[in-house]
Amino acid sequence: MPETVRFVAPDRNAIQTKFFPTLKSRVDAYFAEKKISSHANAEMVFKTFLFTGGMVLFYCLILFGGFGPWAMLGFSMLLGACIAFIGFNVCHDAIHGGYSANGKVNHILGLLFNVVGANAYVWSITHNVIHHTYTNIPGHDEDIDVAPGMIRLSPEEEWKPVMRYQHLYAFLLYGLASLSWVLRKDYKKFFQEYIGPRKNEHKPTDYFTLFFFKAVYYTIFIVIPLVVLPITWWQFIIGFVAMHLVEGMILGVIFQLAHVVESTEFPYPNTENKIEENWAVHEMRTTANFARKNRVINFLVGGLNFQVEHHLFPQVCHVHYPKIAPIVEATAREFNVPYNDNPTFLGAIQSHYRMLKQFGNPGKA
Repeated sequence: MPETVRFVAPDRNAIQTKFFPTLKSRVDAYFAEKKISSHANAEMVFKTFLFTGGMVLFYCLILFGGFGPWAMLGFSMLLGACIAFIGFNVCHDAIHGGYSANGKVNHILGLLFNVVGANAYVWSITHNVIHHTYTNIPGHDEDIDVAPGMIRLSPEEEWKPVMRYQHLYAFLLYGLASLSWVLRKDYKKFFQEYIGPRKNEHKPTDYFTLFFFKAVYYTIFIVIPLVVLPITWWQFIIGFVAMHLVEGMILGVIFQLAHVVESTEFPYPNTENKIEENWAVHEMRTTANFARKNRVINFLVGGLNFQVEHHLFPQVCHVHYPKIAPIVEATAREFNVPYNDNPTFLGAIQSHYRMLKQFGNPGKA
């Protein structure tokens, strides 16, 4: 049984224990002064309809448009992008409870996650509970176990000779992320005994939801296209894989830029299984923002480029992160707490690439 890590700030960091309470009061004051909700606004509703509408549009164009093979391939790739952006912008917020103050609204929108192939219940455990609590802690945060035996993303992970070349092939493997998710990952996480330090104990309804919605996804994205479209099985495979390669590449790359870059840390518990740090400060050390001033990135990735703000305030809708980020950054400077930020998307990609090279060399990790 994995032991649960505890966060205990040493006396010398006593001032840092005041960091998060001070920050929270300032963020709360921002929303009070502006007289706005911390949940979804008109922009968020627009994004919801845009990306879900885009998914339905490209799906219908594929099934009923009567286009040629190259157009069908393009629509498949655009469909994959829309699904990734739905995950980022709609489902992620909803499952965190940040989309709406109404829990039923969050639940309904969270079910969309199941329809596009993932499982909201498993995600709520692996991401909301485990990743957000034990960020970048080897043996606890399973988000850094992307492809065990092939990609090494922490200094504690076992090194294998093939990993010397992971900086050359890792991005290609990221493209398989969503394909693995819909066919393997959810089942593996659901049926393993522990997820991080948490023992898996599921209700009968959780079993039903897993298998029912997987069947719904396979019906919508596999069975119906094969029945309706006048294509061969191998043409279907090309389109299905192309959809997932685009979706997986977007998901895989964006997630890695938030935690596996040069400024982030990978703390390991001491002999008493403690992290000698306040939890909020731990999040600041293990998390990084990127491309905060890039309007296209801000619109598409659902606030995941404001990962610092997201980890501290996961129940705040991501459309507000650009406004509260200066508050978080200024408070971090005031309390001498790290605020990790890569100014550009390309810079974050390059930093992650260098980390892949570093972890691929056992003598430098």
